[in-house]
Amino acid sequence: MLVEPRSDTPLLVDRRNIPFSLDKGIAHRAALGVIVLATDHTLEHEWRLMLSGLPGVGYYQSRLWNSASITPESLAEMERELSYAAKLIRPGERIDAMAYACTSGAMVIGDDVVAARIHEQRPNVPTTAPLAAAVAGLHALGSRRVALLTPYVYRINRMMRAYMEERGLSVPVMGSFNHENDNEVARIDAASLREAVLELGGHPAVDAAFVSCTSLRLAEQIEQLEAVLGKPVTSSNHALAWHTLRLAGYGESIEGFGALLRTRY
Repeated sequence: MLVEPRSDTPLLVDRRNIPFSLDKGIAHRAALGVIVLATDHTLEHEWRLMLSGLPGVGYYQSRLWNSASITPESLAEMERELSYAAKLIRPGERIDAMAYACTSGAMVIGDDVVAARIHEQRPNVPTTAPLAAAVAGLHALGSRRVALLTPYVYRINRMMRAYMEERGLSVPVMGSFNHENDNEVARIDAASLREAVLELGGHPAVDAAFVSCTSLRLAEQIEQLEAVLGKPVTSSNHALAWHTLRLAGYGESIEGFGALLRTRY
């Protein structure tokens, strides 16, 4: 039973129904939804870096349960949670584009299936995922021969290379940290990433580099890496931010984070 609080002290002011006006809200230019893995340490941090200075842009996330062990089997299990995770993001309010923030998970589940699960809650909202975003971004940059760096086991790497090549890219150079634990992947340090990107991306057979996995922290290094390599560099969180913005109708250049965020779609 609810008991209302009482006080014997009289109010000096008790003004009710104060008039107010409404503005257009935080996300009046673009409202982005992003489904983040339960184990992810990195995506929100990197999206804050890249998107925080954009007036009228807001992103809203929910978390989806997953295993920290990255295998094709554990990735496939996430499909059943996707629809509910989409349901939790600003119910009843506008979302202009929705992203599923798992590079390998979307690849294993399938882009069409991911979109179908999201559309159960958000019909007709454009959807994307990191690998699809990276492919779109690399094409937008005019890149065709890509160095691929991942933290994954070899089975996943082979699937990822095939995915990219089926969509018009060549992947002649590939490397991996070969580590299954997503919590530890998030702690691979900047120096390790820099060394690996420069090694693989510096190969003369490639004209761009893609670093796969939303747990890896690369966004802050991309501009510097491109300056050294003379080639575009992107990553899962970087490409996903770009593609989600563009699908939501935000087309302006974003400075300080490499060539892709200055590129229209």
